[in-house]
Amino acid sequence: MSQAFTHPARFGELASAGTGSGASAAGGIGRPAYAVRASTVGDMALWLAVFLSGFVLREPAPYELYLAFLTVVWMLFGLKLRAAFGPLIICMLLYIAGGVAALPMASETKDASIYIATSGFLAVTAIFYAAILAERPDRTVLIERAYVASALLVACFGIAGYFHLFPGAGMFTLYDRARGTFEDPNVFGPFLVLPTILLIRHLLVGNASRWLVLPLPILILTFGIFLSFSRGAWGVLVASCLIVYVLLLITERNPVRRLRLIILGALGLVAVVALLGVALSFDSIGDMFEQRAKLVQSYDGARLGRFARYSLGFHMVMERPLGLGAMEFHNYFPEDEHNVYLKGFTTYGWLGGITYLVMVGWTFARLFPLLFKPRPWTPFVHCLFAVLVSHALLAIIIDTDHWRHVYMLFGLSWGLIAADRLERCAFQKKQRANSGQHPINGLALGKGTG
Repeated sequence: MSQAFTHPARFGELASAGTGSGASAAGGIGRPAYAVRASTVGDMALWLAVFLSGFVLREPAPYELYLAFLTVVWMLFGLKLRAAFGPLIICMLLYIAGGVAALPMASETKDASIYIATSGFLAVTAIFYAAILAERPDRTVLIERAYVASALLVACFGIAGYFHLFPGAGMFTLYDRARGTFEDPNVFGPFLVLPTILLIRHLLVGNASRWLVLPLPILILTFGIFLSFSRGAWGVLVASCLIVYVLLLITERNPVRRLRLIILGALGLVAVVALLGVALSFDSIGDMFEQRAKLVQSYDGARLGRFARYSLGFHMVMERPLGLGAMEFHNYFPEDEHNVYLKGFTTYGWLGGITYLVMVGWTFARLFPLLFKPRPWTPFVHCLFAVLVSHALLAIIIDTDHWRHVYMLFGLSWGLIAADRLERCAFQKKQRANSGQHPINGLALGKGTG
């Protein structure tokens, strides 16, 4: 087996070497051809992993089984864990360690162990995405295409289920809300936001040809989010759009293009209002929207409702350094935490709760400077940052602890953070090499040498 196949983490390097050396090809050396083939296989495997992330109707989902296999294979054949995304690895390890330490607190040790094991696997997926993106940040294009394809199919299932377009389509709804191929509409909606934002950004900065192609998929994704009737998903979409739009206005230096963005933003707002009016003209949609659009539901403001549980839950864990144990909160209150930061303390103890807060803050602090650096993947960073910030805010009112795509977002963020650091190190190394430090016969000839 050639070296190209035994090091999938270096597919990009080998493929580049193969395509850039005409002499090798002319000389009949077979390695470049194998390298290109290996790169294609690796990219296809990654594409499928991202695509499957949208299908979680049952657990374990195909995504988990496939990604577990893919991660093991990739690690056996050269996946590099770099210091550049070391903070993600450290935080994930400490987070899971907190959950393991809290296991004795749980009344159902078996269920609690399965829960923490699932968290551990999802932590590994975040590290996996960070590793493959740090190696080749150009994979953002492949990841975007796979995510968009998955989201479009998932959204179509959700829409078809809501309107019962074919026999058995009702399985894609829950409580008269579209859920697509997810267990919960509250996960289905937010999953669709990142591809929606990516396409909207392409539309805002693209040429006329994109206006012929992109409106339809954007409409499908947006309608899917709307039919989830998830207030959290609606909020994530609106907040992400605003953040990306502001970033576009800030980073655009051309006054004509900036004026174009302002006009398109105004037209987009009018279009949203018009489409919302059309959707609400359907009685079933209008009634559900009226019910779900209330800022505070009855289960939010009740005596032991969502908001009361936040305060009582934090007071309780302040006296329990190891937390309550996984899946124990509902034994004390009518429902679960519905707040990932509170859950960090109840399920993973003080160690896990503090670590999660540190990880979120550390990620934003390191990702923010990348928003203003000229990189081929900066547009992806804009969308990723906006959606991750929105999810971090959403996590205040919803438990996102086991949302697969949230771990993917953290992994992608640290992959690009690492890629930026590696590029800077390579540039500095090249500058030092060009400054005249050339070892010749054991002597370094540089500036000031005689």
